Amino acid sequence: MLRAQRKTGLIFFPAFDWAISPDHPEREERLLYTQDQVMEEGLLDIPGILEYRVRPATYDDIRRVHFCVPDEAAVTTESHLISAGGCLVAADAVLRGEVESAFALVRPPGHHAMRVVHGNRGFCNINIEAVMIEHIRSHYGVRKVAIVDTDCHHGDGTQDIYWHDPDTLFISIHQDGHTLYPGTGFPDELGGPNAQGKTVNIPLPPQTGEKGFLYTLDELVLPLLEDFEPELVINSAGQDNHFNDPITNMNFSARGYAILNARLKPDIAVLEGGYAIQNALPYVNVGIIMAMAGMDTSFVKEPNYEKDYRPQSPEVTRHIEQLVTALKELFLHGGFKKKPHEEGHILERKRDIFYDTDGIQERQNEKIRCCSRCAGAFAISSTASTGQHIMGVHIPIAACPACRKTGLEWFQKGSKGAFRYVYLQDRDRGLYDVA
Repeated sequence: MLRAQRKTGLIFFPAFDWAISPDHPEREERLLYTQDQVMEEGLLDIPGILEYRVRPATYDDIRRVHFCVPDEAAVTTESHLISAGGCLVAADAVLRGEVESAFALVRPPGHHAMRVVHGNRGFCNINIEAVMIEHIRSHYGVRKVAIVDTDCHHGDGTQDIYWHDPDTLFISIHQDGHTLYPGTGFPDELGGPNAQGKTVNIPLPPQTGEKGFLYTLDELVLPLLEDFEPELVINSAGQDNHFNDPITNMNFSARGYAILNARLKPDIAVLEGGYAIQNALPYVNVGIIMAMAGMDTSFVKEPNYEKDYRPQSPEVTRHIEQLVTALKELFLHGGFKKKPHEEGHILERKRDIFYDTDGIQERQNEKIRCCSRCAGAFAISSTASTGQHIMGVHIPIAACPACRKTGLEWFQKGSKGAFRYVYLQDRDRGLYDVA
């Protein structure tokens, strides 16, 4: 009789009532075929695999992460709240000890949603992993979290949210941004002044197959996790690296995904992208579920594997080996040197952000207080082509007195300025205010 070696929770939410358009690749069928395959394989009848019901996240859950413009109701639907809520259910099941791991098979996805939200970009409105992580930190006292994003697209939203957080290690393995949306995720993107080296980007060349992914995992990702010693490992489990995916150019298989997951052993996995809804997703998801449950996945295979799969070329292999060698030297062998910043110095950066789904242009001016005692208070001034001009101020968990004072001064000064809305996200005291 089959039995899960690790007790594993599953949470499904296909979001029947939400789609960008009827024929858009991000639609409900992404999960309907998976549910059918899970039922056909009898996975829910296996002792140790448990299905949980979803519940919606609240606006308070979202406010731990985002500055939604003008507010949460304007940029979310009920489906977005339930998608994020499904991740909270997964987190609660793991943190309460009901299961050893959990997989939130939910949509809409979230890893392109940044700290400030004016609309939908990359099919994402709110960052469901970040909402989950901050729920965990607020309710279970967890501090050190590692996120391994294996979606084919760079997780630029998650990177943005945790850019200044030294307690979060963000690793993104993705198709090179020179060849794919969102055009970011390069090795020199290393984290903000108070979290230098806590962002690790691994841009793989098109046509990377399992050999390249698993080599990268074994040689770089797993040693990075061992050094960081996280309390939790979260997998942003995008599946659009698959060789059948219609909007990417990679060469991963269902069995490859299962092996990666078995080696990574994430505490929680959250579905992100993946748009080969018939030929790939049902088999990839079955493989991931079985891997998370500690079961044999050697027989997992797509019906068209023998016909369509091609191993990666020697040229791709050499490229990946050179990249991984350089990143190992940088992050594991002492090559990375932090840039010195004067205590209390205010560092600024300017960014232009495009919301490809909603066609919104945004200009951000950000300032952060350099601090050796906490993650640092920061403020974002954001102007969008919608006409919105806002400011968001963030005071981090365990803020030092100087950063708390700076953050409150920015909020008070901004409230008297020309901004339409000024938001205060006080994570240290669990408060959220709008002026």
